[in-house]
Amino acid sequence: MKKIIVAITGATGSLYVKQFLSFMEEAGVEVHGIISSAGRQVLSLEENMTAEELLGVTQWFAEDNFAAPMASGSSSYDAMVVLPCTMGSLAAIANGLSLNLIHRTADVMLKERKPLVLAVRETPLNRNHLENMLKAHDAGAVICPPMPAFYHKPETISDLAFHFAARLAAQIGITVPGMNRWQGLS
Repeated sequence: MKKIIVAITGATGSLYVKQFLSFMEEAGVEVHGIISSAGRQVLSLEENMTAEELLGVTQWFAEDNFAAPMASGSSSYDAMVVLPCTMGSLAAIANGLSLNLIHRTADVMLKERKPLVLAVRETPLNRNHLENMLKAHDAGAVICPPMPAFYHKPETISDLAFHFAARLAAQIGITVPGMNRWQGLS
């Protein structure tokens, strides 16, 4: 069984988190979570819920808990997804600053060469954002912004969330049944 970390920061995109966690639960993936205080605020504003109400997370760790298992490279996690990832978190991760447990855990994933997927969320992007994305990419992270696709003919916002969350799942080796992939033109 896979064991992953989901980190939630203060960018918009809580509906993606709910869908992604649903996929992880269906796939039997053990998920440990970290959420920033800004992430808690956004989750409350967008989904009217607390992190503890999210389904599919086995255990939550405080963002200031540097004694948590994922703070060490000897831990047994397979991957980490930061969903959504603020530009501040991206900057800390790209520059190796372990300001909180989210950043430290991302640093551990990079140094251990384990999958780290950053669902960066901001628009428009400035030069610092772009440079930090490139730095994180060059260090081994996958930059996967929540950009909707339309070839699968979504009818609702939930359809868009399904598709993006399934794309994230694929980045860490989880196949989601019902994911419509581009098949080319016939």
